[in-house]
Amino acid sequence: MPTTHEIVATTYYRTFSKSYPVLAKIQPGDSVVTKTLDSGGQDLHDEHLHGTGNPLTGPFYIEGAEPGDSISVKLDKLALNRDWGYTSVRLGLVALNPDHVAEVFSNDYKMDLVRKDRSDLLPWDIDLERNVVSARYPESPGQVREFPAQPMLGCIGVAAEGDFTPTSGPSGSWGGNIDYNMIREGSTVHLPVEQTGAYLYVGDGHALQGDGEPLGNGIETSMDVEFTVTLHKKRELVMPRVETDDYIISLGSQPEFSSSLNRGLQLATTDMVKWLVADYGFEDWAAHTLVGMVGQYDVVTVAGSMALRIPREHLA
Repeated sequence: MPTTHEIVATTYYRTFSKSYPVLAKIQPGDSVVTKTLDSGGQDLHDEHLHGTGNPLTGPFYIEGAEPGDSISVKLDKLALNRDWGYTSVRLGLVALNPDHVAEVFSNDYKMDLVRKDRSDLLPWDIDLERNVVSARYPESPGQVREFPAQPMLGCIGVAAEGDFTPTSGPSGSWGGNIDYNMIREGSTVHLPVEQTGAYLYVGDGHALQGDGEPLGNGIETSMDVEFTVTLHKKRELVMPRVETDDYIISLGSQPEFSSSLNRGLQLATTDMVKWLVADYGFEDWAAHTLVGMVGQYDVVTVAGSMALRIPREHLA
């Protein structure tokens, strides 16, 4: 009988490791109700429970998961639980033309406004009742904009293969700091299992983030998270995949700032072709032409990962 585990961590981590004490052991089909900190280590009560750098909630040990399997994580609920967040104050220079960089305004805004000894962060107000976000920049009242919130998880992943223990900064085949704005409530994330038990982690909630994360962050905030895990025996994956009500999505998941977008595109496209052939009965030529006619590419991070979406209406 599936069980719901309600658990809030008291210790958080910054690596996707098999070595930490297990937060909860769960059976396939079980659900988890938990919370995440913001990327700077603060919880919903503004308590600093960990240092900066995308602290992770976990690990969750999946009973029966072995290398060569895969797990599916259905995000049943992603809910904002406090009334503020923060972003960088300007775009990352990697997103701009080199000849424009000299004209970019200073990254120094106000010291200690969000984090001690940081002057490059901008606070945002989160209206939980109206589900909207707005930048707190009183110097330019006529320029302040309001946007609908769209909560997402920046980090979701498992322990990597072998003795590799990636931090919560990059992404890769294990998932990690994917920062894809389609990983939201209702989505399912498919991840390869590289270690016995998988060792699943979640974290880095964003109230809103544009395609590519060009600021270098979304609106960083704490989150209430509920998810359900399914185990697929002997279904190997080489990259994370995402499913929504409308799309199947292959990710070319790579570390930022050390990977090229064209390589991310190749990884995502190759995985999609294999997926269409293996699971949807497409002949190779038909999979290629489907991608060519209706495929939709997303820049996941401006200096790293790409995604390829196929609308479900074409998968009958």
